[in-house]
Amino acid sequence: NEEIDAIINNKEAANFKNTIEAYDLSGELLAKVSGVFFNMTSCNTNEELQKLEEKIGPMVAKHGDEITMNAKLFERVKKVWDNKDKEKLNKEQQMLLDKTYKKFVRSGALLNKEKQEKLKKVNGELTTLESKFTSNLLKETKSYSLVVDKKENLKGLPAWLVEQAATTAKEQKKEGKWVFTLDNPSVFPFLQYSENRQLREKIFKAKNNRCNNGGATDNKEVIKKIVNLRAQKAELLGYKSFADYVLEERMNKTPKAVYDLLEGLLKYSIPAAKKDVAELQKLLDKDQKGAKLEAWDWSYYSEKLKKQKFNFDEEETRPYFE
Repeated sequence: NEEIDAIINNKEAANFKNTIEAYDLSGELLAKVSGVFFNMTSCNTNEELQKLEEKIGPMVAKHGDEITMNAKLFERVKKVWDNKDKEKLNKEQQMLLDKTYKKFVRSGALLNKEKQEKLKKVNGELTTLESKFTSNLLKETKSYSLVVDKKENLKGLPAWLVEQAATTAKEQKKEGKWVFTLDNPSVFPFLQYSENRQLREKIFKAKNNRCNNGGATDNKEVIKKIVNLRAQKAELLGYKSFADYVLEERMNKTPKAVYDLLEGLLKYSIPAAKKDVAELQKLLDKDQKGAKLEAWDWSYYSEKLKKQKFNFDEEETRPYFE
């Protein structure tokens, strides 16, 4: 805040160096600490950190809004923007000026006071809900364990994955067993190598149904609220939809362009996917005649097909039981 105040109270006329560059360099300590904190809450969290995030998230959002909706600060930014042809800026400086000006506009700097207050309220609620969504997802991810207590159910798994599962079991005080979790380094290789189709189905469904099981960590209502608030935000800022707002700064610019791109890709990808399905179904038929290829079979039989086609046998993927 002191750094922002110094920019606003500078008695010199606004120019690139004393306004745009000074703004870009402001808040370095906050950015550094926030980066560490929010990375921790995204990948290595606990209840204490999650409670802090619910408190700190809205504070950070409010702080950001108070800067980007600061009329005096934006007045200086706009002066530099309006006089950009008079300053001899290189390409990098031109880009920074463009990004900075658009950031303020897209954050509500041109709105009247009433709309700005509404936007601040929406941003605060969004931050809280997005933190809750992530917190719920992490809780359900960490609460699930697939416990294997028979060696025959480890068939196909690489030795390193089995060892990893044994270590996780020890940590959970389940000596002599193997524990697989929904963390990516555990669930994805399990789906790729496990010969046990029932266990593949079990862990796949657990992974894909997180926060969709009712109870305190269910995210359906959270998602509805987020969607509605994003629509409100887009409307306040003058956009048809939140997609229009987000895509304005992306390669495809509009929802229509995105759908056109996706439709174009589907013309080629669907026939290729159907061909893959037919090949994978043949492999499944050899193991279980009459069974229909399901989502939890895809990684496993894709791996088998790859080995069959390209005839490789890497030491690190050698099955625990051959």
